[in-house]
Amino acid sequence: MLLPILLAVIVAALLVLAVVLLVRGRSSARTAGTAPRRAETSAPVAVAPTVRAEGLGARVRALFSGAPPGEQEWSGLEELLIKADVGPATSARIVTDLKERYRPGDDPATMVTEEVADVLHGDDTELHLPEGRLGIVMVVGVNGSGKTTTIGKLAARLTRDGKKVSLAGSDTFRAAASEQLDVWAQRSGAQLVSQERGADPGAVAFDAVQSASAKGMDVLIVDTAGRLHTKIPLMDELQKVRRVIEKAAGRAPDETLLVLDATTGQNGIAQARAFTDAVEVTGVALTKLDGTAKGGVVLAVREQLGVPVKLIGVGEGVGDLQPFDARAFAERLVAG
Repeated sequence: MLLPILLAVIVAALLVLAVVLLVRGRSSARTAGTAPRRAETSAPVAVAPTVRAEGLGARVRALFSGAPPGEQEWSGLEELLIKADVGPATSARIVTDLKERYRPGDDPATMVTEEVADVLHGDDTELHLPEGRLGIVMVVGVNGSGKTTTIGKLAARLTRDGKKVSLAGSDTFRAAASEQLDVWAQRSGAQLVSQERGADPGAVAFDAVQSASAKGMDVLIVDTAGRLHTKIPLMDELQKVRRVIEKAAGRAPDETLLVLDATTGQNGIAQARAFTDAVEVTGVALTKLDGTAKGGVVLAVREQLGVPVKLIGVGEGVGDLQPFDARAFAERLVAG
């Protein structure tokens, strides 16, 4: 009686075991079959090669590293100069001069540096301020170019040289312009003449000239509005301020400086031309040369408009406004 029952239990157990083994076998087969497909779709992630930034000088040398240069190399050099914001006309002039001078074995980067310095050589980079009477500097430039900061740094530099400096806040259109100029006046030890926002810029300039003359100041620096140079009313306003200064002082400003952002590239030429036509710019103060800005637009401005660079801003500090040095600038441009 017990034997048949025992046999039935054994058979049932064997059947359950067989089913379990069958299920496990099918699962393993599915896993083994899909594994290659996962491997096929898991392609390695491509890693972008590291690009090494090189200055203009390194790229020029690489261009001339093969056989003696031909038209392809000279065209390539001209393109490199244009990309450095030198401008088409000045770039073509430099390439033409180099073609005549270059000999196998010469360092092309050094020769480019010499050509750039030569374009700028002989410029009158001094600030011409009179002795014994009030010197007047009118400063122009678009908003965002660093105009007010340049004024503050120039005031600090003149104060360190023993000059008594006064500032005129004739930019009465921009919000916080007077407050920003006041901060710089305090930092530089200069006197500030300003009025409320919206006041007549010419009236501010007139009062500043009268005040500076009465107090025996050595230099008056006049800030001006800087809306976009394409707006004709701005140029009319600058001409008016200049006429008011001439009336109050009995002569034109001793210097009219255009503050030019080194990062503007060829747009700087349009700015320089507009301001020069309006107020007879005597020099450029080039700002923001502390970053990646190339500053090659200086050559184009000099070549096309005859306006020299007199000052450069190389940092945020009060003492980071320096006299322009053509050779040092050329070396910086080519090395950058």
